[in-house]
Amino acid sequence: MIKEIISTDKAPQAIGTYSQAVRVDRTLYLSGQIPLLPETMTLVDGDIRAQIVQVFENLKAVTDAAGGTFADFVKVNVYLTDLAHFPIVNEVMGQYFQQPYPARAAIGVAALPKGALVEIDGIICLPPQEYPAS
Repeated sequence: MIKEIISTDKAPQAIGTYSQAVRVDRTLYLSGQIPLLPETMTLVDGDIRAQIVQVFENLKAVTDAAGGTFADFVKVNVYLTDLAHFPIVNEVMGQYFQQPYPARAAIGVAALPKGALVEIDGIICLPPQEYPAS
């Protein structure tokens, strides 16, 4: 088994005891991203759409650092403090993903870190390539 911690300064740094992502062989487990700006570690200004876009940009940065793309996602979990925002998630998600879409779950939650309205995590199956031993 090859296990590697993925980290990039192009996404928010972990605000707790976790890694941005962990790759085990060809599977990449992405930690949940909230709409933090990597440069300031503050929530992006704007409405729920701005927050959702920032979350996907953060996921993209970590995915890129691991050598993957959004086409490699196999599972996405969406956490919303208001499930009425789910149609906006669908709309924004359609700008990042193409068919065939990954599997997905949407979960309503009471609260998220730093007062965020959305958090998204995912699992990616990376394309075959040579991976260095850790």
